[in-house]
Amino acid sequence: MIGIYLCDDEETIRRQINTALERKILIENYDMKVLCSAAGAQELLDAIEDGKQGVYFLDVELKDGEWDGFLLGQELRRRDPHGTLVYITGHKDLAWRTFQYHLEAFDYIVKEPEQIGRTAARCLEEIHTRLLARRQSPGEMFTLRTGEMARHIPLQDILFFETASASHHIFLHTSGSRMDFLGSLNELETQLGDRFIRTHRAYLVAADKIEAVDWKQNKLWAGGHECLLSRAGKAKLRRIMGGDR
Repeated sequence: MIGIYLCDDEETIRRQINTALERKILIENYDMKVLCSAAGAQELLDAIEDGKQGVYFLDVELKDGEWDGFLLGQELRRRDPHGTLVYITGHKDLAWRTFQYHLEAFDYIVKEPEQIGRTAARCLEEIHTRLLARRQSPGEMFTLRTGEMARHIPLQDILFFETASASHHIFLHTSGSRMDFLGSLNELETQLGDRFIRTHRAYLVAADKIEAVDWKQNKLWAGGHECLLSRAGKAKLRRIMGGDR
């Protein structure tokens, strides 16, 4: 069973989300359970089951002494590297701050009283689908280290790798996050094989995430992100896609 943990200091919002999640679990017969619905960070942290992967719905603007939603998410990442984080916020433009804290948020739920329950239920459905897919291919993970923390990212979630401006640093991009780690694109290219294509000296892109290619402007798009395309990268793409472009 997968435990679900909710932390929001607004009682009305917390109750709406909790009710929606429990109803969705009951209707769909998910192997999940809301184990904690807390107003404060410490109550949630005390409820976590060590060694078990959880799903966490966290208020971004949590007002709980030294804790806010991002610091709580950082602590949860330390304790549960495989956990799924969903942020609840009144200001979706705060999403960029997940990059500051090296967090990978699955989704953001905007605090709209008439919609928040349905939105939370749909989000849980997507999480359930993703977790089932991970269980079917448990070996398909990429492991990186950020500081002292080990992170395990499903390969199917990765859009591309990109060299950072700092020497020997790589950015890993997913649809909802960008993570910085020490590495080499040459080593990654060898490690990951044909599933990723070296489209440019600075980019290693997941082949199945390429959405569009501009052969004249030397660009391509993966998950809505623009990546560069070199002459050698064009040749590789043409071989893979077949025919002349």
